[in-house]
Amino acid sequence: MDTAQMEMAVARYGESLLRLAFTYTRNMADAQDAVQDVFVSLLTRAPAFADEGHRRAWLIRATINRCKNLLRSAWFRKTVPLPDDLGYLPPEQDAVLSAVLALPEKYRAAIHLYYYEDCSIREIAALLGKKPATVGTLLARGRTLLKGVLSE
Repeated sequence: MDTAQMEMAVARYGESLLRLAFTYTRNMADAQDAVQDVFVSLLTRAPAFADEGHRRAWLIRATINRCKNLLRSAWFRKTVPLPDDLGYLPPEQDAVLSAVLALPEKYRAAIHLYYYEDCSIREIAALLGKKPATVGTLLARGRTLLKGVLSE
């Protein structure tokens, strides 16, 4: 992979991968590390992609895997992260994002991919390794939890 292709991938997918990683790690520094590791992997492995959709799916799946590995690591389990200040967001977005981040991981990932990354239920199912019906259930239950939290 050459420099121009890498710059294009970072420009096109960097921010969305960072948001995705943040929903898993709940810490901007760890999210940045995870995304950086994914892009290093993209650069060193230089996998062949059938199309841009395949590249996007690979990057999302690699980010999810990297975040899960980070969360399972002994170092991560034994540290207490400093809370990130979400004050740069408008108050209504801050409340919604805080509510999404408070959801259990299985709902948080599906909600993030559906609403923030505009993935279809089938795409989410493929990315998370679940059936489309399961993803629909996760979304419905996640919405119910969000509704309860946000209505308070």
